[in-house]
Amino acid sequence: MTDMLVRLYDLPPAGPVLERLAPAGIVCRRPEAYERSAVLAFVRAHFPGWVDETEVALARSPATCFVAQRGAELLGFACFHATRPNFFGPTGVAEVERGRGIGTALLLLALHAMAAEGYAYAVIGSVGPAAFYERTVGAFAIPGSDPGIYRNRLDRPAP
Repeated sequence: MTDMLVRLYDLPPAGPVLERLAPAGIVCRRPEAYERSAVLAFVRAHFPGWVDETEVALARSPATCFVAQRGAELLGFACFHATRPNFFGPTGVAEVERGRGIGTALLLLALHAMAAEGYAYAVIGSVGPAAFYERTVGAFAIPGSDPGIYRNRLDRPAP
């Protein structure tokens, strides 16, 4: 899957998306260190291939991760600076919660956090839903980026 590039200096605001989630009781924020196990349990249950990278994001202080929750229920997550510096992802929303704007909110919060750190661009690695990223943040494919940094992985044979 191809990597994509995002212009962080040209992002839509996160506020309107967060405001649309608020009436449903959905809050997006960075997890605290003491919530690490809960976040990893969610990722392990819904997205087991992304546990390693999520652990890296949660080990930082502050965490380079955002979560969405309703009450004490975790609904989704988005990491950055996990795979590599300046990379967005992994990210995921529980299947039953998709289509509400949670993924959009998490994406925008993470990318705005990267922009606040001084980055002008972000890489979204090994993209699945390319049309979503194109539409939401104007991301575009990086030519020749498949398989990108994921070649020669220890846990998978080389392509």
